[in-house]
Amino acid sequence: MSEARIKTVARGEGDQRLDRWLKRLLPQLPQSRIERLCRRGEVRLNGRRVKPSVRLEEGQEVRMPPIISNRQPEKRQLSIPISEIAKIKASVIHIDDQIIALNKPPGLAVQGGSRQTLHLDGLLPHLQFGLEETPRLVHRLDKETSGVLLLARSRAIAAALTAEFRHRETKKIYWALVDGVPKPASGRIQYGLVSRLRSKGGGQMICTIDPQEVPKTEGARNADTLYYTVAHTIENIVWLALQPKTGRKHQLRVHLSAIGHPILGDSKYGIGNRDRPKEQLEILRDKVSLDQLHLHARSLQIKHPVTRQELLLCADLPVHMRSALTNLGCDLEKVPSAPFGPLPNGRVQ
Repeated sequence: MSEARIKTVARGEGDQRLDRWLKRLLPQLPQSRIERLCRRGEVRLNGRRVKPSVRLEEGQEVRMPPIISNRQPEKRQLSIPISEIAKIKASVIHIDDQIIALNKPPGLAVQGGSRQTLHLDGLLPHLQFGLEETPRLVHRLDKETSGVLLLARSRAIAAALTAEFRHRETKKIYWALVDGVPKPASGRIQYGLVSRLRSKGGGQMICTIDPQEVPKTEGARNADTLYYTVAHTIENIVWLALQPKTGRKHQLRVHLSAIGHPILGDSKYGIGNRDRPKEQLEILRDKVSLDQLHLHARSLQIKHPVTRQELLLCADLPVHMRSALTNLGCDLEKVPSAPFGPLPNGRVQ
């Protein structure tokens, strides 16, 4: 039986998450396995249990479990269809020597898992565009969420962009279709969030708690979302612009569900329309695909990691959301460019 070993965080490998560092070292491990290894204490940092999201520093020692020699023989890697490679290249909305921005299609997972054979992480080597390094993810979107996703083209640029996200120097705006009319029409949602086990079927759910309970609740974190009504549509559906002031897992989906206006097509946190008469629901289904999540990362504003100029990246709506808005009577040409206040001068890509 092989023994655990210690690996030192090398120069240039600091200021990145432990799970991402492990994923590059052991690409055969799914994210779920990495999280389990950390939770059980099989992976330790300087001898201590840590969460997979902890940020590394150069010179720290990571205890590596004996998983390489003990693992089962790996399954043959499935080849990626040429059509999928072409599709991800076509999704590029900005590229320069330091960064790439994609309009991520809905349904594409960002990272692999036990049920994911196709994911963005596996497509990254096909987005090198002449450089030696494979681009790196600096933030994430849920599998069913579409829109702006940023990649760094080197480790140094990834560290700079990660710091920008962590210090909340970026500005993200999402578009969503929700069930019912929020009151007030524009406002702020500040419920705390905590991960809990589902009562039935297992698995984790993100739940809301009173902000005053956050300091007293293990694992809870503050969360802050601004929302703005772009348009009321027919069938009592509302088009919202959302600006997350914090970047918590499933934050927008959970916050909107908590105020009674879930995002259409959200199978995990409530698809909505449950109280509608069957006839009305059928009419709505003719206009909107309730099997797809109607959440889109519309824009991302950053300071370019090299030029330090403001850069505004915008992603067109996916087909199912564009179709839904058109069918619900919305004029896509009359959309406020800055619903949460004026943006600094920036280039739209």
